[in-house]
Amino acid sequence: MLTNHAKLMQFFSVANEVTGRKKLQKMIYILQKCKLPFEEKFQFHFYGPYSEELTLRVEELCNLHFIQEEKEDKSNYYQYRYSITDDGQSFLDQFAMDMPGLGNKIAMLKGKSSRFLELVATMLYFDDLPLEENIQKVHTVKPKQKYTDDEIEEAITFIASISDENS
Repeated sequence: MLTNHAKLMQFFSVANEVTGRKKLQKMIYILQKCKLPFEEKFQFHFYGPYSEELTLRVEELCNLHFIQEEKEDKSNYYQYRYSITDDGQSFLDQFAMDMPGLGNKIAMLKGKSSRFLELVATMLYFDDLPLEENIQKVHTVKPKQKYTDDEIEEAITFIASISDENS
């Protein structure tokens, strides 16, 4: 049990801060698809791949005061910001986590919007399909997002670059 918590703590330590629950879910899913050892189970949900396990694990880490969750009122919705606490860093210091490439991949992911990461995660979720079918599937399951051809091309390029990073 603690190993999976420690992996998440390592993520938060390297990321420093993650803004948004959706972004957090997509970042962990994409890292998992890049063969980093996150073990949460994901299923397809409203905003693409979602893990209830991840949600519960983050909640546990918040309850232990290892991660701080700040709730920010954005007039018509709430945005959540996550960061590691001093207690969390002390906990993490007891575990030797070897996750090569994590820092570079997190930096690449943090620089992208939640909308873009939702597209990337959705394409990765259906990566067993040939590319044209994958793109069609994205348009089928995400019709309201109205992803453009340019966004899809950018996602394809991004997937290739993050998959190659330190592999």
